[in-house]
Amino acid sequence: MNIPTVSIYGIPVSKLNMKDTVRLLSDIIRRKEKPHQVVTANPIMVMAALEQPEYMAMMKRAELVIPDGAGLVWATGYVGNPVSERVAGFDLVQELMNVGRQEGWKVYLIGTTADAIAKAADKFQELYPGIQIVGARDGYFGEAEDAEVIASIQEAKPDILLVGRSASTQEPWIGKYKEQLGVPVMIGVGGTFDIMADKIKRAPLWMQKLSLEWLFRLIQEPYRFPRMLVLPKFAVKVILEKNKVRNS
Repeated sequence: MNIPTVSIYGIPVSKLNMKDTVRLLSDIIRRKEKPHQVVTANPIMVMAALEQPEYMAMMKRAELVIPDGAGLVWATGYVGNPVSERVAGFDLVQELMNVGRQEGWKVYLIGTTADAIAKAADKFQELYPGIQIVGARDGYFGEAEDAEVIASIQEAKPDILLVGRSASTQEPWIGKYKEQLGVPVMIGVGGTFDIMADKIKRAPLWMQKLSLEWLFRLIQEPYRFPRMLVLPKFAVKVILEKNKVRNS
């Protein structure tokens, strides 16, 4: 795919806006193309990639890396090669489902708890009645159950697979098995299912516009505080490295 990107520490971040991203992925689904992994990237994931070679390799192999985190959007602008806009994973899913309801796409959901994923599946079906939910299961499984999960997805033959596990689990899992899964579009969607199931709330629009969605999430889930400490480290790293290049 010839997608315009900006490199952030070697990770090719898409410069497509939301509309063009939806168009691209919709066309892939219509053509039943080879598996495409979509990474909804944020600064925490970029920092993890810098510390873990396998994680970095996975992100580089992904067919599409979108700028989900506001910090990533800021970084591309700071280095002088800005993306078009933030393409939030939650919003991307809603836009794709809106297309899918008109075209009868088959959708498979993996993630969160059994109760929450069931509620999320019902909510998707309610909001987008034309889609077909062909599978929905919780995200609490280990390697011993991978073969069973893969077989279930293969049998269901979905057009799109949404995986909502932790960032340390969902992207590597999709990357490891994407060829076996054979789904045209596979997206790591983080907390999307918990929001759909009303388990957690999404930040109000004014906080989204001020790039404070991370703060709203932290207020609801204080246990996330240690991982949020990565955000200022990312910002400092971007600033220092740009100054190093400027002064060299």
